[in-house]
Amino acid sequence: MPDFASFPGGTLLAFDFGEKRIGVAVGESALAQAHPLTTLRHKNQDERLTAIGALIREWKPAALVVGRPVALDGEPHAMTARCVRFANQLRRHFALPVAFAEERLSSVEARARLREGGHSSRSAKTYVDALAAQIILQHYFENLSACLLQDSLCP
Repeated sequence: MPDFASFPGGTLLAFDFGEKRIGVAVGESALAQAHPLTTLRHKNQDERLTAIGALIREWKPAALVVGRPVALDGEPHAMTARCVRFANQLRRHFALPVAFAEERLSSVEARARLREGGHSSRSAKTYVDALAAQIILQHYFENLSACLLQDSLCP
């Protein structure tokens, strides 16, 4: 995983990986602002990679960010390994740098924001994964800024 200092600036795509859905967000590192983009719902790996390839061609990101889930105590679990495999797949398939970002409770936060915005549980399902990806990318930008302010290399 690249460190923050060597990770390229520019447009970034972020992914909230799930076995059924993948939330996608886009952001510009110079602005440190992330925006929800879409949710991918594809049944197999080939369809998923084709859809991600279309997003990469459209947005031309300098790099990708994948949410890395861990338990509340910080320990990895089964989904952590799946996300790492997904990130490695992206790196190999698209030849772009891939970083991990904290994603602990991002979906919970996304659901809460949607409820606060007046969405029912049913209508929130449409947006929750893309919003979780936005939260992941925003956390990445915040950590990047904190590391740059401290003039340190963060993991």
